[in-house]
Amino acid sequence: MIERIHLAVVLEVERQGSLTAAAERLCLTQSALSHSMRKLEQQLGTDIWRREHRSLRLTPAGQQVLALARRVLPQLEQAEAQLGRIARGERGTLRIGMECHPCYQWLLKVVEPYLAAWPEVDVDVKQKFQFGGIGALFGYEIDVLVTPDPLYKPGLRFEPVFDYEQVLVVQRGHRLAGARQVQPGDLAQEVLITYPVAPERLDVFTRFLTPAGVAPRQHKTIETTDILLQMVASGRGVTALPRWLLPEAAPQLPLVALRLGDQGVHKQIHLGVREADADIGYLRGFVDQSRAAAGG
Repeated sequence: MIERIHLAVVLEVERQGSLTAAAERLCLTQSALSHSMRKLEQQLGTDIWRREHRSLRLTPAGQQVLALARRVLPQLEQAEAQLGRIARGERGTLRIGMECHPCYQWLLKVVEPYLAAWPEVDVDVKQKFQFGGIGALFGYEIDVLVTPDPLYKPGLRFEPVFDYEQVLVVQRGHRLAGARQVQPGDLAQEVLITYPVAPERLDVFTRFLTPAGVAPRQHKTIETTDILLQMVASGRGVTALPRWLLPEAAPQLPLVALRLGDQGVHKQIHLGVREADADIGYLRGFVDQSRAAAGG
């Protein structure tokens, strides 16, 4: 009973605020739109909207239709786009979402051989502030999520591609530079510089400082890896980064990497994809190329 046009109408009315504006957006007459929705309400045996003064408010049934529209319409659009590219002999774009700020350096090593192996596939990269992570995967905004913190949910598959150690990075002349490792209390008087990520999602807090009841003297955030490392190299603070990043991103800077605690903080980078898409050739190719780039 529910057709695509019904989903589109409910979604556009919610976005535009009125039947008239939704009809214009969908290139329909208001009478045709109203007739279509009345027919759906008759079939369902319940109202989609209730009029309150000059506005429309969704009923509980309407809320269900809206939720369905938000879930299904992007999938239909994505499928149509893919089918169109197949019809034109194209593959399209692999959209990669990055929840791992320093992984951009690693990604560069993956993309070059991947583009050579898949000449019909383009690559687009979205940084964390441009999308909603897990929601972006479910909403078909991205095809692959690069993250050190997989959130396992039905319909998604996460595959580990490489291991790394999170370390404290300090200036070579820093008071801690000669130590083999640091303890949480060593950071109590330090300015800690991190990427703009909530502390509850930063390993230096969740797995090192917070369990010990320690907080840094000050916490600053910087979005760009190069500037962050320059700040640390100039003695403006310390940071926590993957050990592998320093030789690649800042081999010329006077920086020293120190182990966090006695055992260190060890992590994995995962690639998340939709379960239904996991065996698509060019997606599988990206996962395989990512493991190859990491030496795995």
